[in-house]
Amino acid sequence: MELPLNIFYVAATLLLTGFAWFRYRGLEYVIMHYRWVFVCLFLLPVSVVYDVWMYIRTWLIFKLNSAPKQHDKKVRHVQQQIKAWRADGMKTKMCTARPGWMNISFRRGLYKNTMKNIEVNLIDIIEVDTERQVVRVEPLASMGQLTAMLNPMGWTIPVLPELDDLTVGGLIMGVGIETSSHKVGLFQHCCVGYELVLADGSVVKCSKDENSDLFYAVPWSYGTLGFLVSAEIQIVPAAKYVRMEYFPALSRQQMIKRFEQETMKKSGNDFVECLVYSETTGVIMTGVMTDDAEPDKINAIGHFWKPWFFKHVEKYLRRGSAVEYIPLRHYYHRHSRSIFWELQDIIPFGNNPIFRYLLGWTVPPKVSLLKLTQGETIKKLYEKHQVIQDMLIPLGKLDEALDVFHKEFELYPLWLCPFMLYNNPGFIHPEGSADEMYVDIGAYGAPTAPGFQAVQATKNVEAYVKKVKGFQMLYADTYLSEEDFREMFDHSLYDKMRKRLNCENAFPEIYGKVNRKVRD
Repeated sequence: MELPLNIFYVAATLLLTGFAWFRYRGLEYVIMHYRWVFVCLFLLPVSVVYDVWMYIRTWLIFKLNSAPKQHDKKVRHVQQQIKAWRADGMKTKMCTARPGWMNISFRRGLYKNTMKNIEVNLIDIIEVDTERQVVRVEPLASMGQLTAMLNPMGWTIPVLPELDDLTVGGLIMGVGIETSSHKVGLFQHCCVGYELVLADGSVVKCSKDENSDLFYAVPWSYGTLGFLVSAEIQIVPAAKYVRMEYFPALSRQQMIKRFEQETMKKSGNDFVECLVYSETTGVIMTGVMTDDAEPDKINAIGHFWKPWFFKHVEKYLRRGSAVEYIPLRHYYHRHSRSIFWELQDIIPFGNNPIFRYLLGWTVPPKVSLLKLTQGETIKKLYEKHQVIQDMLIPLGKLDEALDVFHKEFELYPLWLCPFMLYNNPGFIHPEGSADEMYVDIGAYGAPTAPGFQAVQATKNVEAYVKKVKGFQMLYADTYLSEEDFREMFDHSLYDKMRKRLNCENAFPEIYGKVNRKVRD
């Protein structure tokens, strides 16, 4: 009997010690710092299986050329649902049936609970037309699908946002940006045509030359003008590598000066970005596509055993300027493995060499699965302790904007990505009559500003962005009043199209979908 009693005493001691530690640390600490156990044991394996299945499915559909044949059938299914909704008396407004946890945004789409959900299951690449230099895709096709399909064929798209799971529909109906945007604008500026199902069930196509008002109103409309069922996007020749140059800056003035110089170069840089590591330090990166590379300087940064990209870049603050060559697809998805730097808050040891070599091939976990498995407590903790925001401001205001971000968030790294904002009709455009260079400031993670309060800090940053004639990306929570929201975003064309297409009783307004208070 002595051995069982000893085991019992040991087990009881461990249990009591664990309980005491849990009480001492508190529920919030345990949930925030030990979620990695569930992620590593469950979400990573499920994510791998899902990725393999999706890759095989996409490859087979494209090779068998079945996507074009199935597309029209899937569009008719959307039409039939809308016609049934109309026949039933249009009792509630419509939205897509895609669950809120499946999109890349951390925003909670509670509005779906009270609206008519329409199934829009369109996830394929329909056609690659190399003569017209366009790819026709369905709205749920992802950036990972596009690069996997186009790059081996020698093609790419002009603006290809980093994360694999970002979808074409989300980047059109919302917004998409990439380090090539200083040359070609936002994702919407690379689109040549859209196909939508409208509130009356009809199908309409639009472009700069056909139904141009609708074409310019669709971007940023968040599914409130109709259901996007396909888009045509420009394709351009791809190269094998990106020649990367790293320019570390050890002062704010040096960083901004170099960033502006590289952004405004008339030729030479296909890609420009900057990672800001502190109030005074950052690394500016420029890239040029090329088929030639110095063999000893090739860095396939996307391999699972490689350091996370933002950690790799940080080393140049000590090493000084450098040049290397990154394979094109590795470059496009350089931030995917670490979800920029968000994954370090979920798996703190994720960049450890031992973890990378043993389990690096399983990351990242699907953002959709992270959202699906969040309990109410985790959701509230993230809203309280985390910030995920992108603010778009005129390039000339970058210095003072960094001061605002430091004061309100004190969160690093920050992501800087320049883009040309064209003076086109629509929801966002420059204040004047000419095109203007803007910069996206991306803040992702846990702020360390003294006395940080998530809601008030976000409101303060929103107020600054509105004051300098900037814009807030709407994938994240916005706390703007409706009056301020309409002042920030030009609703004139949007309101005109809402009325023309009889959307008032069919779809909610954008503000109702993105504003935190109204949505809740």
